[in-house]
Amino acid sequence: MRTTLVPAALRTGLALTAAAGLTLTGLTLAPAATADPSPAPSGIGTSHSCVQSRHPAVMSCGAVRVTSGMDSLPHASGAVDPTATPSGYGPADLRDAYALPDSGGDGATVAIVDAYDDPNAESDLAQYRSTFGLPACTTANGCFRKVGQDGTSTLPRADAGWAEEISLDLDMVSAICPGCHILLVEARSSSMSSLGTAVNTAVSLGAKYVSNSWGGSESSSDPSYDSAYFDHPGVAITASSGDAGYGVEYPAASRYVTAVGGTSLRQDSSARGWSETVWNGAGSGCSAYDAKPSWQADPGCSRRTVADVSAVADPSTGVAVYDTYGSDTGWEVFGGTSASAPIIASVYALAGTPSSGSSPASFPYTRTDALNDVTSGSNGSCGGSYLCTGETGYDGPSGLGTPSGTAAFAG
Repeated sequence: MRTTLVPAALRTGLALTAAAGLTLTGLTLAPAATADPSPAPSGIGTSHSCVQSRHPAVMSCGAVRVTSGMDSLPHASGAVDPTATPSGYGPADLRDAYALPDSGGDGATVAIVDAYDDPNAESDLAQYRSTFGLPACTTANGCFRKVGQDGTSTLPRADAGWAEEISLDLDMVSAICPGCHILLVEARSSSMSSLGTAVNTAVSLGAKYVSNSWGGSESSSDPSYDSAYFDHPGVAITASSGDAGYGVEYPAASRYVTAVGGTSLRQDSSARGWSETVWNGAGSGCSAYDAKPSWQADPGCSRRTVADVSAVADPSTGVAVYDTYGSDTGWEVFGGTSASAPIIASVYALAGTPSSGSSPASFPYTRTDALNDVTSGSNGSCGGSYLCTGETGYDGPSGLGTPSGTAAFAG
């Protein structure tokens, strides 16, 4: 069963609280977890890792942590020590669900862009990978690298909320593409300018795949942000569609990124062995400012439509993550489109280097046969249209569907 979303009234209150905490420079105060008012009907309680800002110049991380009922969730398969198997899906589960190879992507660099520092990023990553028998990914062996937003060793201050996001992102890259190198670029704040600078740094350091598990409200400045930070031909840039249900966030609305929605993922007795429905928290809809890309032809939006593709995001069918910074003590379960964005970025890496000058967000539109169509579920009220309802073919919350192998992400 699905987790309960934060009611609209509460979301509004949180937005006002976050806005009240803005400094004159447009930066948020240190993010703090925001608990849902009550456990979901399934007994699963959740909280947002970061304050949910609605200021257009300030972004929020999208990680959603399970705070109660974690033991009732499926346990990961494939752990080296079966007696220490954590709750939540692990690498073997995710690769099986999406028909992904156990190898590939060797040497390809997937960049993770987040705000603030996670001092335990490398050690927590080591624990995740050793638990599931994945090859070591360290600074010493050249697999892992952490830099500040300008590409130097000067790092921002630490933040526990964003550290949860960082752990989730690093673990999902590891789960999907164990052979990939990981570049963590930490912005000095959650402002759009800092995070956008970090995106440019990731690309300048050679990353062909860049994941952004954060977003904020749209603004008339978005087209200028597009050209300043996200127009990188031949680079697959993913962005979370959001976790508040029907509605559009930026940078998912950018025509230069792959907007990644979310699903609920469950094992079943089908030939695939898994089934998916729209997660009711996934963002979707029509952008107010961004132009429609030439490769998107749905009739309901004159501008950019969110999302393009999707992957698991429901915390009630969430993923195992290891995080020890702040009050976190180790194994936890996370969801949110913060999980699906790095998953999809890593699938792009498995599919191979995008062709020079290409728009990787367009690739899935030419290979819909290589995607799992998500045909049921809803993320809100939009008159029953495809913009908020899972349907055969394209729909807003799940886009064209979820990976079935890597073919839809090559080009």
